[in-house]
Amino acid sequence: MQVTFLGTGPSFGVPVVTCDCRVCSSPDTRNRRLRASLLLNWTNDDGEESRILVDTATDLRQQALRVCLDRVDAVLYTHHHADHVLGLDELRIFSFVHGISIPLYGRLETMNAIRHTFEYAFGDNAHGVPRIDVNPIDSTFHLRGVEVIPIPVLHDRLTISGYRIGNFAYVTDCSEIPEASAEMLQGVDILVIGALKRDTHPKHFSLGEALFEIDRLKAGSAYLTHLSHEFDHEELEKELPDNVHVAYDGLVLEAVEGST
Repeated sequence: MQVTFLGTGPSFGVPVVTCDCRVCSSPDTRNRRLRASLLLNWTNDDGEESRILVDTATDLRQQALRVCLDRVDAVLYTHHHADHVLGLDELRIFSFVHGISIPLYGRLETMNAIRHTFEYAFGDNAHGVPRIDVNPIDSTFHLRGVEVIPIPVLHDRLTISGYRIGNFAYVTDCSEIPEASAEMLQGVDILVIGALKRDTHPKHFSLGEALFEIDRLKAGSAYLTHLSHEFDHEELEKELPDNVHVAYDGLVLEAVEGST
């Protein structure tokens, strides 16, 4: 499985509009962070290729153009906050070109919120809208020949979904990992985890909290995402443990999917 970071930034993105701090004005392209999302590419045991999005971030059009995305076979949603869903309308072109209805997967409350926010896409006589099918999930399921494990985590008081696929796991916008969920993540080879800022935040892990969870979960390697403009890429990379790295937009990782 190939994992591409489409975006590694927070809800404001980086650079932040109106900000001229040294990170927002940095010439280092790794400090330019679109809203957090992933593209997963895998080929199952039957030779079927799949392109799966994790969230439809606000910047999806820009992200898709940058990686020459030509097809979307499904979307896994972590939760329904604006920066993770508002790119959904960009799915229109993929459903038009390929003549398909794109399945969306996520917690029931996330699917309900999408139905409400994008009500125009569900009308009986809707035209010129994304063709989508909502699929509430709360336990392990199989997607195009691969086992996908939703991991319940807390985003302040809201329960959202992380995901584990084979030796890879993605946990962003998280402020707490319950013990039962930690057991589901134990020993993962590659962990992507959010670290919004250095100070504590009610809805997101701080840098220190993210590093604590990486140790607690005994992750082989980890990549930090959902990073604010407090963090300069090069400086942060230098202060991290050897097995922890700073993710950046466009970074590609190789993982092993859980085929069925």
